[in-house]
Amino acid sequence: MKNFWSHLRAAIRRYFIAGLLAFAPIGITLWAIVWIIQKLDNLLLPQVIAALGPQLDEPADLPPLVGAIFTFVVILLAGVVVRHLFGSELLRVGERLLNRVPVARSIYYGVKQLFEAIFSSPTSPQSFSRVVLVEYPRRGIWGIAFVTGAVRGPVARAFDDESMLNCFIPTTPNPTSGFYLLVPESETREVDLSVEDGFKVIMSAGIVTPPERSTQASLPGIES
Repeated sequence: MKNFWSHLRAAIRRYFIAGLLAFAPIGITLWAIVWIIQKLDNLLLPQVIAALGPQLDEPADLPPLVGAIFTFVVILLAGVVVRHLFGSELLRVGERLLNRVPVARSIYYGVKQLFEAIFSSPTSPQSFSRVVLVEYPRRGIWGIAFVTGAVRGPVARAFDDESMLNCFIPTTPNPTSGFYLLVPESETREVDLSVEDGFKVIMSAGIVTPPERSTQASLPGIES
């Protein structure tokens, strides 16, 4: 009887983990999508309706997705105005005003640079161009870093013509925070990972292993 309960507990645990691995990613993804849609639904349209109809006692009962679509259209139109009309001038005026407010200036430029790095094209100097390995936080310990470009200008001149790279080392499991380092290009190791695969490895703390690619980077003391 004792063996029976032991086997039963093991079977329940095995099947529960199998079911969790099968449905948890799907469930969390669907929950995240629903949460984003709900936030977008309530982001702009209810405020616009309330501003245009202050005489309404209760907010309008909007069908799902209407507010999200309205927010998407507003962002799209804002992009058209900034790219092709006078929006860039208004943006520059707003930035000049924010430059006079120390705290607001830091928040604005930090958020702006983060979004430019995430959404810029791979050929943009502000994007994560490739993945490298750097010795951090000390010699003999390696970390995954994303190269955002070569160091230029006055900072580059401080290194006596040595080629330096701007590198961002994200934290685990939240890659939106991390450390910005200036690393000599000769001290980085190329690794055959795409930027997307690099983020997967970091967010999973190494649990998710990307598929084999055409080449592999080798490190001293680590067999490939």
